[in-house]
Amino acid sequence: MHAAEQSHTAAMLSATTGMDAIVRRSPSAAGAPTTDALGISGMRLNFGRNEEIFGEGEPCGSIYRVLSGVVRTYRILADGRRQIAEFFLPGDVLGLEPTSDHRNSAEAVTDCQLLAMRRSHLDDRAMNDGSTANKLWALTLHRLRRAEEHMLVLGRKGAGERVAWFLMDMSERIPAPDRVDLPMSRQDIADFLGLTIETVSRTMTQLQDDEIIALPSCRQVVLRDKTTLMDMAA
Repeated sequence: MHAAEQSHTAAMLSATTGMDAIVRRSPSAAGAPTTDALGISGMRLNFGRNEEIFGEGEPCGSIYRVLSGVVRTYRILADGRRQIAEFFLPGDVLGLEPTSDHRNSAEAVTDCQLLAMRRSHLDDRAMNDGSTANKLWALTLHRLRRAEEHMLVLGRKGAGERVAWFLMDMSERIPAPDRVDLPMSRQDIADFLGLTIETVSRTMTQLQDDEIIALPSCRQVVLRDKTTLMDMAA
């Protein structure tokens, strides 16, 4: 066998064992297979707070539906800083990659439960089922839209505008009347918005002083003036 063929075969074998690696990493994996809205079955896996789900560069053998809790994906930059790419909430799907390896690492922000599904099973079903193919296309477009919006926020907006955008985004994704209960820390928020934790804290305090928000606790934000927040985030 030629070297290129050996490399391709090794990559394929590594990808198909992706879920096995996850099961070994997560000892609380248990339960009967569950069928996802994408039409394929998967295994429910439980992860504790800050537990790694997959690492950057690891084979992408599975995709994951968040059933409960919150997951962050991130990359460690050359200078050692962490850039959070996205927060995944219940109902979201992560691990959809254009290549055979994960581009980012993923960790549980809170205790969470995921449904792990083999990527090869999804590929096969999408090839033979139009409904699954359409759902997969919609998921891909949604992720692309969010990535583009995040890029614009990081590239064009000041600190106040970034924090306002984040709060409005979370208020839409975690529905509650005029309140956001943030599951992530301010360090997580800072790393997502490309700011320092000190800047996030100062900005939150300034928004409170301006009576745009109230901060009953470091994780709870009351949206007192959503119109102004939306104007800042636009």
